[in-house]
Amino acid sequence: MAGTQRGLLLAILLVVAGVPASAKDYTVGDSSGWKPGVDYAAWAKGKPFSVGDTLSFQYDAAHSVLEVSEADHGACSASNPLRSHRDQSTTIPLTKPGTRYFICGAAGHCAAGMKLAVTVSGGDSAPATTASSGPTMRSTNATPAAESDSSASGAAAASGARLATGLLLGAVGLAAMMG
Repeated sequence: MAGTQRGLLLAILLVVAGVPASAKDYTVGDSSGWKPGVDYAAWAKGKPFSVGDTLSFQYDAAHSVLEVSEADHGACSASNPLRSHRDQSTTIPLTKPGTRYFICGAAGHCAAGMKLAVTVSGGDSAPATTASSGPTMRSTNATPAAESDSSASGAAAASGARLATGLLLGAVGLAAMMG
Protein backbone atom coordinates (compact mmCIF):
# COMPACT_ATOMS: atom_id res chain seq x y z
CA MET A 1 0.00 0.00 0.00
CA ALA A 2 2.76 2.46 0.93
CA GLY A 3 4.56 1.65 -2.33
CA THR A 4 1.41 2.41 -4.33
CA GLN A 5 0.93 5.74 -2.54
CA ARG A 6 4.55 6.67 -3.14
CA GLY A 7 4.24 5.76 -6.83
CA LEU A 8 1.07 7.82 -7.19
CA LEU A 9 2.66 10.74 -5.36
CA LEU A 10 5.71 10.54 -7.61
CA ALA A 11 3.52 10.48 -10.74
CA ILE A 12 1.57 13.55 -9.56
CA LEU A 13 4.82 15.31 -8.69
CA LEU A 14 6.26 14.70 -12.16
CA VAL A 15 3.12 16.01 -13.86
CA VAL A 16 2.95 19.16 -11.73
CA ALA A 17 6.67 19.84 -11.98
CA GLY A 18 6.46 19.49 -15.77
CA VAL A 19 3.83 22.23 -16.16
CA PRO A 20 6.28 25.19 -16.03
CA ALA A 21 8.68 23.40 -18.36
CA SER A 22 6.05 22.88 -21.05
CA ALA A 23 5.99 26.53 -22.13
CA LYS A 24 8.21 27.33 -25.11
CA ASP A 25 10.19 30.44 -26.00
CA TYR A 26 10.14 30.98 -29.77
CA THR A 27 12.82 33.22 -31.29
CA VAL A 28 11.05 34.91 -34.19
CA GLY A 29 12.89 34.14 -37.42
CA ASP A 30 15.24 31.80 -35.54
CA SER A 31 18.88 32.83 -36.22
CA SER A 32 17.78 35.41 -38.83
CA GLY A 33 15.89 37.45 -36.26
CA TRP A 34 13.42 40.25 -37.07
CA LYS A 35 14.52 41.85 -40.35
CA PRO A 36 13.40 42.22 -43.99
CA GLY A 37 13.88 39.27 -46.30
CA VAL A 38 12.69 36.57 -43.90
CA ASP A 39 9.52 34.57 -44.66
CA TYR A 40 7.80 34.79 -41.28
CA ALA A 41 4.72 32.90 -42.49
CA ALA A 42 6.98 29.95 -43.32
CA TRP A 43 8.78 30.38 -40.00
CA ALA A 44 5.52 30.21 -38.02
CA LYS A 45 3.88 27.45 -40.05
CA GLY A 46 3.42 24.30 -38.01
CA LYS A 47 4.59 25.78 -34.73
CA PRO A 48 2.07 24.97 -31.96
CA PHE A 49 1.85 28.33 -30.17
CA SER A 50 0.07 27.92 -26.83
CA VAL A 51 -0.89 30.04 -23.84
CA GLY A 52 2.22 30.34 -21.65
CA ASP A 53 4.67 30.40 -24.58
CA THR A 54 6.68 33.51 -25.44
CA LEU A 55 7.86 35.12 -28.65
CA SER A 56 11.34 36.67 -28.66
CA PHE A 57 12.21 39.29 -31.26
CA GLN A 58 15.86 40.17 -31.89
CA TYR A 59 16.40 43.21 -34.14
CA ASP A 60 18.57 46.27 -34.69
CA ALA A 61 17.72 49.92 -34.03
CA ALA A 62 16.27 50.42 -37.53
CA HIS A 63 13.29 48.20 -36.62
CA SER A 64 10.51 47.95 -34.07
CA VAL A 65 7.84 45.50 -33.05
CA LEU A 66 4.28 46.79 -33.01
CA GLU A 67 1.30 44.77 -31.93
CA VAL A 68 -1.63 45.87 -34.08
CA SER A 69 -5.23 45.03 -34.92
CA GLU A 70 -6.10 42.58 -37.68
CA ALA A 71 -7.10 45.48 -39.95
CA ASP A 72 -3.84 47.38 -39.34
CA HIS A 73 -1.88 44.17 -39.90
CA GLY A 74 -3.56 43.64 -43.27
CA ALA A 75 -3.04 47.28 -44.27
CA CYS A 76 0.51 47.47 -42.81
CA SER A 77 -0.60 50.50 -40.82
CA ALA A 78 1.63 51.52 -37.91
CA SER A 79 -0.46 54.57 -36.97
CA ASN A 80 -2.48 52.96 -34.15
CA PRO A 81 -0.45 50.21 -32.41
CA LEU A 82 -1.83 48.37 -29.39
CA ARG A 83 1.74 48.08 -28.06
CA SER A 84 5.06 49.39 -29.33
CA HIS A 85 8.53 47.97 -28.65
CA ARG A 86 11.89 49.40 -29.73
CA ASP A 87 14.34 47.84 -27.28
CA GLN A 88 15.97 45.53 -29.90
CA SER A 89 15.22 42.49 -27.73
CA THR A 90 11.48 42.12 -27.25
CA THR A 91 9.73 39.24 -25.52
CA ILE A 92 5.96 38.87 -25.85
CA PRO A 93 4.15 36.49 -23.49
CA LEU A 94 1.23 34.64 -25.10
CA THR A 95 -1.30 34.99 -22.29
CA LYS A 96 -4.61 34.01 -23.88
CA PRO A 97 -6.00 32.09 -26.85
CA GLY A 98 -6.64 33.95 -30.09
CA THR A 99 -4.76 35.58 -32.93
CA ARG A 100 -2.06 38.20 -32.29
CA TYR A 101 -0.79 40.54 -35.03
CA PHE A 102 2.68 42.14 -35.26
CA ILE A 103 4.44 44.41 -37.76
CA CYS A 104 7.62 46.46 -38.01
CA GLY A 105 6.81 50.15 -37.69
CA ALA A 106 9.62 51.38 -39.96
CA ALA A 107 8.38 52.78 -43.29
CA GLY A 108 8.03 50.06 -45.91
CA HIS A 109 9.23 47.22 -43.69
CA CYS A 110 5.80 45.64 -43.13
CA ALA A 111 5.14 45.69 -46.88
CA ALA A 112 8.55 44.02 -47.31
CA GLY A 113 7.35 41.11 -45.16
CA MET A 114 8.07 42.16 -41.59
CA LYS A 115 4.66 41.10 -40.28
CA LEU A 116 3.31 38.09 -38.43
CA ALA A 117 -0.06 36.75 -37.32
CA VAL A 118 0.05 33.96 -34.77
CA THR A 119 -2.92 31.96 -33.51
CA VAL A 120 -2.46 30.87 -29.91
CA SER A 121 -4.25 27.76 -28.63
CA GLY A 122 -5.64 27.49 -25.10
CA GLY A 123 -2.73 25.43 -23.85
CA ASP A 124 -4.59 22.24 -22.89
CA SER A 125 -6.40 21.88 -26.21
CA ALA A 126 -4.87 20.72 -29.44
CA PRO A 127 -2.46 23.33 -30.80
CA ALA A 128 -3.66 25.51 -33.65
CA THR A 129 -1.38 27.87 -35.52
CA THR A 130 -2.12 30.31 -38.28
CA ALA A 131 0.56 32.68 -39.43
CA SER A 132 0.92 35.31 -42.07
CA SER A 133 4.20 36.87 -42.96
CA GLY A 134 5.86 38.82 -40.16
CA PRO A 135 7.17 38.03 -36.64
CA THR A 136 5.70 38.12 -33.19
CA MET A 137 7.31 39.92 -30.30
CA ARG A 138 8.03 39.88 -26.64
CA SER A 139 9.54 42.85 -24.91
CA THR A 140 11.27 43.59 -21.68
CA ASN A 141 10.85 47.35 -22.22
CA ALA A 142 7.42 47.60 -23.74
CA THR A 143 5.71 50.91 -24.39
CA PRO A 144 1.96 50.33 -24.28
CA ALA A 145 0.15 52.43 -26.84
CA ALA A 146 -3.52 52.12 -25.94
CA GLU A 147 -3.53 49.87 -22.90
CA SER A 148 -1.30 48.91 -20.01
CA ASP A 149 1.17 46.06 -20.21
CA SER A 150 -0.36 44.35 -17.19
CA SER A 151 -0.98 41.18 -19.20
CA ALA A 152 2.78 40.70 -19.58
CA SER A 153 3.45 41.08 -15.87
CA GLY A 154 0.44 38.90 -15.11
CA ALA A 155 1.81 36.14 -17.35
CA ALA A 156 5.20 36.37 -15.68
CA ALA A 157 3.59 36.19 -12.25
CA ALA A 158 1.48 33.19 -13.28
CA SER A 159 4.53 31.40 -14.67
CA GLY A 160 6.47 32.13 -11.48
CA ALA A 161 3.57 30.90 -9.37
CA ARG A 162 3.43 27.63 -11.35
CA LEU A 163 7.15 27.16 -10.88
CA ALA A 164 6.94 27.86 -7.15
CA THR A 165 3.98 25.47 -6.81
CA GLY A 166 5.86 22.76 -8.70
CA LEU A 167 8.94 23.19 -6.52
CA LEU A 168 6.87 23.18 -3.33
CA LEU A 169 4.98 20.05 -4.34
CA GLY A 170 8.25 18.43 -5.31
CA ALA A 171 9.72 19.13 -1.90
CA VAL A 172 6.59 17.82 -0.17
CA GLY A 173 6.66 14.71 -2.34
CA LEU A 174 10.29 14.03 -1.58
CA ALA A 175 9.69 14.54 2.13
CA ALA A 176 6.75 12.11 2.04
CA MET A 177 8.82 9.52 0.20
CA MET A 178 11.69 9.84 2.67
CA GLY A 179 9.43 9.68 5.75
